[in-house]
Amino acid sequence: MSQLTENIFSAVQSLPEGGLLSPKEFLHLGSRAAVDQALTRLTREGKLLRVGRGGYAAPVHGRFGSRPPSTEAVVQAIESSSGEIIVANGAADANALGLTTQVPTREVFLTSGSSRKLRLGNRDVELKHGSRWLFVLGKRPAGMAIRALSWLGPVETPAALKILRSKLPSTEWEAMVAVRAALPSWMARAVGEVSAHG
Repeated sequence: MSQLTENIFSAVQSLPEGGLLSPKEFLHLGSRAAVDQALTRLTREGKLLRVGRGGYAAPVHGRFGSRPPSTEAVVQAIESSSGEIIVANGAADANALGLTTQVPTREVFLTSGSSRKLRLGNRDVELKHGSRWLFVLGKRPAGMAIRALSWLGPVETPAALKILRSKLPSTEWEAMVAVRAALPSWMARAVGEVSAHG
């Protein structure tokens, strides 16, 4: 193993689960071509996983062999390294809030950054760029409710809002009502109507 490959490998071993490496982090140790070669070699040997363009993660070793890092761990690592906001998509939030029994088959997240695909072993994870209003209340229940309504659409939203009104803690409901101005008009109108007749 070359000195460069060894240096990269020791960095890999100090990563928490889902921690990501970029070739740019090692350019002080060698040329871009040499760094890419070392990363490719470590990937071939199973010591690294290429999860997306310019992103590598370490496999997690357990009693039953190695596995890719969890989606949650990788998403958290991307958030902390890039400053992006990444949240579950509306279908997952609708399911989590009990508004649908449909379980999403694909792992799709909304990001404030650029759209891209990640490969974690045999799992495909999609990060889709979302409109700013989808992130207005972040990961809290009121934010989940907004994304769930966005996924359900204008026709199903009034009925879903009645369910949310009884399910959400009052602070979360009030938070959603307070950000109406940031929401699409059809959603703002529906939230206002249910709130007024509550």
